[in-house]
Amino acid sequence: MFHIIRRGISTTASLSGKRNFRKFLLYNKRGTRIFKQQRAANPNLYADIPVDKRGVRDTGVTIDGKFIEIKERIPELIVPNLEGCKFKPYVSYKAPDVVQSEFTSQDLFNSVYAQKIISDWKSGKLNDDGSPMEPSREESMSAEDAWIKARKTGSDIF
Repeated sequence: MFHIIRRGISTTASLSGKRNFRKFLLYNKRGTRIFKQQRAANPNLYADIPVDKRGVRDTGVTIDGKFIEIKERIPELIVPNLEGCKFKPYVSYKAPDVVQSEFTSQDLFNSVYAQKIISDWKSGKLNDDGSPMEPSREESMSAEDAWIKARKTGSDIF
């Protein structure tokens, strides 16, 4: 005897009726609107139930039961005025690919120091130990100053 293979649709839940509710995030769903209004009026009423803020940070602090707003904590969105801007918002897929080699430490040295060292050597402005007689701003910088300057905001923009 042979068996006929058929397709079927099962309307029962997987895992024999077990439900997986971990994917349903229920934020601030404890209680009715009246409960939440009562709690807003008196926060000590149900202090054991935490208020979920959904990842939003407070813009101030509470001192002696009074909320004090701190101006520096309020996010400020700085949006440039783009009137008359000729750029389009998207890059076309027909744009040619830009192929650029990795910017190495040798390239950085050549772009910052090499020209000054070559010109000092040709004009004889080097000491016996090879240090420049008239050091530039970059050459006279200490290692600590260079480290601080490299970690400033915007230092990666040339």
